[in-house]
Amino acid sequence: MSYFFQLVVSGIVVGSIYALSALGFVLIYKSSRVLNLAHGQIIAAGAFITYALTVFVGIPIVISFLLSMVITFFLAMSVERVFLRRLIGEPIISVIMVTIGLMSIIDGIIYMTPFGAENFSFPEFLPNTPITLWGVSISWTQFVGVIITFIMIGGFTWFFKASTVGISMRAVSDDQFASMSIGISVPKVFGLAWAAAGLSAAAAGGIIGNITGLNFDVLHSFGIIVFPVVIVGGLDSIFGAVVAGIIMGLIQQFAAGYLDGNWGLNGTADVLPYIILLIILLFKPHGLFGIHEIERV
Repeated sequence: MSYFFQLVVSGIVVGSIYALSALGFVLIYKSSRVLNLAHGQIIAAGAFITYALTVFVGIPIVISFLLSMVITFFLAMSVERVFLRRLIGEPIISVIMVTIGLMSIIDGIIYMTPFGAENFSFPEFLPNTPITLWGVSISWTQFVGVIITFIMIGGFTWFFKASTVGISMRAVSDDQFASMSIGISVPKVFGLAWAAAGLSAAAAGGIIGNITGLNFDVLHSFGIIVFPVVIVGGLDSIFGAVVAGIIMGLIQQFAAGYLDGNWGLNGTADVLPYIILLIILLFKPHGLFGIHEIERV
């Protein structure tokens, strides 16, 4: 029985990381209806910025983590200002193609640095002894990562529901022209959405890097790995990203623990989330918590 609960805890840890990684997709899509395919590269950039500030500059890792979020906040805002603001009102496919171009550019830049070809590890700053309760253990790094994840998700949820800026972003998402008619600056909203997504990406990168180590291929692949989470939860739902992230994390851990571990199968933990994705989309094309818009003509 303790093995089952260990898999549950591991699934929640993995799922919370998926949810935080998916949050950037949701923030941008929720305000601009754009899917940022370069999000995985921003996650990797945030992780490497945290590492560089900690190891090369000598800043304590907690402060480095916060500084990387601030740096990536303005970096993502600059990307939107330089490359994407000119495309407001243009076909969505044009914007998506720009994000694909950004993905390749960031890949190339990182591969030109030592971070693109080597593995790195953050300095240890938490106790090595895991937290153990009733036969179930979790490392301090995982525990702190889960806490930070849910704090950030709760903060963004409040931001969209209660703050003036968050409500403006939701209004722009519903109708850009109507929002402009009441004085909302659509370009500023888009910039803030990208900046907030960059902030969440840096947090996700720092947490993933501390848990799994710093490997560029692993870090930027999270932009693809969390796609089932984003689609299943609903592209415009923060709560959906959390629920779908936990579901996918649990599915992967149970598949790895029982199907791969006990039945000798291989790869079910990687394939099963996509099978679940296809099944859910057959019955809920907009995801579990996505908004089904009805247009009357």
